[in-house]
This record gives sequence, structure tokens and C-alpha cells, in this order.
Amino acid sequence: MAALGVIFPPDQPPERLRPVALAAERAGLDDLWLWEDCFAEAGVSAAAAVLGWTERIHVGVGLMPVPLRNVALTAMEIATLARLFPGRLLPGIGHGVLEWMGQCGVRAESPMTLLREYGTALHQLLAGESVTTSGRYVTLDDVRLAWPPETVPPMLVGAVRAKTLALAGEIGDGLIFTGDTSVEQVREGVRIATQARPPERRDAPFEVVAFLAVSRSSSPEHIAERVRELAAAGATRVAVLGFDDSGEPERADGLTDFVATLQMAAALLG
Repeated sequence: MAALGVIFPPDQPPERLRPVALAAERAGLDDLWLWEDCFAEAGVSAAAAVLGWTERIHVGVGLMPVPLRNVALTAMEIATLARLFPGRLLPGIGHGVLEWMGQCGVRAESPMTLLREYGTALHQLLAGESVTTSGRYVTLDDVRLAWPPETVPPMLVGAVRAKTLALAGEIGDGLIFTGDTSVEQVREGVRIATQARPPERRDAPFEVVAFLAVSRSSSPEHIAERVRELAAAGATRVAVLGFDDSGEPERADGLTDFVATLQMAAALLG
């Protein structure tokens, strides 16, 4: 069965994160997921805080927009957290929202080329390799991490369309679907990504993260059923975003109550 987690949405101020993280840890949830939306919390610093507050829960960042981040710096940040908290970080990268990238002056003419170059270099750096490359967007000259992770976290790639799904399978260790992805789209996306896996990595673990948006009034039984459907379609992890009755993301004070609902759903999943 898929791992179950809760999403702390970026419309919440960062000072509300700690009680939600502690509640998720106490509830025995597998994951807590963070978004790096412009111009809200930064994903890496928020992940570092959650990892420091907790002892067991996995922390996902879905996702870090690559136009905003130098790949060497991202590799350093991921490696640092992976060494401090082995096996608990789930970092994701992706194109980012193009409008926001334009606001920052970093919008790429070819987001696919950037993501390919960036993901390839990031994967090599986290593996401890010395990387020299001169691409359209990523240039490195004999860059090697002094402290590469001993337990290398999976590099997840956010994907919606077929070309990016295939790229996630080709260069990544998993993929992240958005919250409005249907069960059939997850199934088809998993098929596209896994077919694109290089032969030498076809048998390696491949994480599939599906974001699930539900009303906060949803029953544990309803949530458990939705998780089962996504798991049957190929999801290995499901992160749930709770909406209140007005359709807005759940406020942090209500998120702790929503965590209790997810705890009951997890018990039904076994």
C-alpha cells in the first residue's frame, strides 16, 4: 500500500508549520510534504526545520523550481540534509510555474532542456561524481561535493505532460503528480515514465507521488478509498491536501485536526 502523508500548503505562514509537523509525527503518518511556491516558504529551509523537529517522518519538497536554483547549490543543500537526516528527505525538482519564473527574470526558453541538463547534473553530483558539463543552461567545471550523501535520496521530478513524464523516467528516481491528476492519468503517467527508464535502472526503485485534494469533512473511509485507487494506479506515496468547506486550503490550526482524520484513514489502509 502507498505511504500516506499530509501537505502543509504554502498559503500558511511558516510559523504554523511546527505543530502540524509534530502532529503528523505523533499520528504515525509516513510523510509531510511542502511546496516551494513563489513567493512563499522556501522548501529546503522549511524541510530542514521539520526534519530537526521530528525523528521519523519523511519530508518531501514538491517541488523546487530549477530556473530559480543553481544546481550546485541545490546539490549541496540536499546532500547536507541527507547526511544530517539519512533516509528521510524526498526532494523534488521541476519546471516551476512559468509566470513566476518570468517575474523572477529566470524563465527559460526551453524548460525541457533546462530540466534535462539540471536533473542529469544533480543526479551525478549527489552520486559523488565530479561533474564537468557545458550545456545550454547548466555549466559546471570539475564540481564535486565534498560531502555527498551516504544514503542518496531519490531525485523526484514533477511532471504532467507526456514529454516531462518520459524525462522523469529517464533521468529521475521517481515522479510527482499534481493534485488534479486523475487515477487514469496517474496510471498512464506511470506507464510512460517506466517505459522511458534506461535499461540499467529499470529494476531500481521508482517512487510515484500523487497529491490528493479532499474536503476536510471527508471521512477516513473516503480518503482510504481514494488512496487505494491511486495506489492501484501505481502511486507509491499519496500526500493529502485538506480543503475546508469554503474550498480554501485548510488553515494550520485545522490541519492538526485533519491529521487525526488521516491517522484513521491510515489505520484502515493497514
